[in-house]
Amino acid sequence: MRTDDFDFHLPDKLIAQFPAMPRDSSRLLEVKPGHLHDRKCRDLPALLKRGDLLVLNNTKVIPTRLHGLRGAVRIEVTLHTKLSRDRWLAFARPGRRLKIGDNIQFGDQFSADVLEKRKGGEILLQIITSLSNSMQAIYDQGEVPLPPYIRRRDGQLKSDSASYQTIYAKEEGAVAAPTAGFHFTEDLFNALAKAGINRTFLTLHVGAGTFLPIKSENVEDHRMQGETGILNQDTAELINSTRNAGGRVIAVGSTSLRLLESAAAPDGTVSCFDDQTDLFISPGYRFKIVDLFFTNFHLPRSTLFLLVSAFSGTERIKSAYTHAIENEYRFFSYGDCCLLHPNDAT
Repeated sequence: MRTDDFDFHLPDKLIAQFPAMPRDSSRLLEVKPGHLHDRKCRDLPALLKRGDLLVLNNTKVIPTRLHGLRGAVRIEVTLHTKLSRDRWLAFARPGRRLKIGDNIQFGDQFSADVLEKRKGGEILLQIITSLSNSMQAIYDQGEVPLPPYIRRRDGQLKSDSASYQTIYAKEEGAVAAPTAGFHFTEDLFNALAKAGINRTFLTLHVGAGTFLPIKSENVEDHRMQGETGILNQDTAELINSTRNAGGRVIAVGSTSLRLLESAAAPDGTVSCFDDQTDLFISPGYRFKIVDLFFTNFHLPRSTLFLLVSAFSGTERIKSAYTHAIENEYRFFSYGDCCLLHPNDAT
C-alpha cells in the first residue's frame, strides 16, 4: 500500500487549538455501515448498550518539554524515552547547534550533558541535578509537550497543563496524551454508569512516535516505536467476562486499542500484559477483541489514520472524514470525536 493513498487536505482552521468546554460538549460523528450520524459526545450513553465495557488508557503525561541554554544559545528539549534513572533520549531544537559533551542548563539545580547525537535531531542526555531525583527536576522546570499543531504565540498557557491530560490520568510515563480520553467528564461517566455501561483501565505510556506521519513511500516499510503497556489480571478477567456475557468491548483511543489487540489471543481471549508493544495496524489487519472504537479525528498520512481505516474500512473512513471536513468538525488532539463501527458490521 502506498502512503499517498492515506493523504487528505485539511484546512488549518479545523485544527483545534483549544479543547471544547465542557469537555463532553464536543461533537461526535457516529460512523456505521452506510450511515453517518452527527451527534454530541454527551449522546454516548444512548449509543451503547447495557453490559458494554469502555476500556480507557490511564497513563499520565510527564512535563517533558524543557527550555534551556547551551552557553548563550537557547535550546528546546523534548524528552521522549527514559532509558535509566537519569538517562533520556530526547529531541532537541536546534539540534545542529549541539555537540557531544555540551551541557544544557535548565535551571540553577538542573542541567544535562549531551552523551550522543543521533539521526533526526535525537540526542542522548545525562540528567544532572542536586535535587532528590531527576523526575522532581523535570516537574519543576518542564511543560507538557503539546503537539506542534497546537500553537501558542506567547508560550504555553497555565490551563494547558490540565487540558492536555485526561481527568483519570494516574500512571506517570507518557510524553503524549491519549487524546480520545479528553472528552470524558465525571458527568458523562455518571450517565454511562446509570445506563449500565461499565469501564475499566489499562496503561500504555504513549511515546513520541505515535502521532508522527509515515515518511516511507510504502506503508509496509514503516516501523512503530515500542511503547510500554500494562493490562492487569482484573482488567483481563472483566474484558473476557464482558465478551462471554454478550457485551461489547469499546476501545477509547488508539493506544487502548493497540494494547488490547496486543494482549488478545487469536480467539479474542485477553491475558494480562506487561511488556513493550510496537503493533502497527493497517488495512488488512484482523481485529481480535475490539467491537467499537471511540477516537478523535487524525492526521493525514499517520499510523492513526491507517488504524481507523483498518477498523472501519478505508473508503468508509474517507467518506466520514470528507463529511467531517465539510461540516467543520474540529480535528486532532483538542478536536471532536467519532464512534466507529467495524468494517464487517452488518
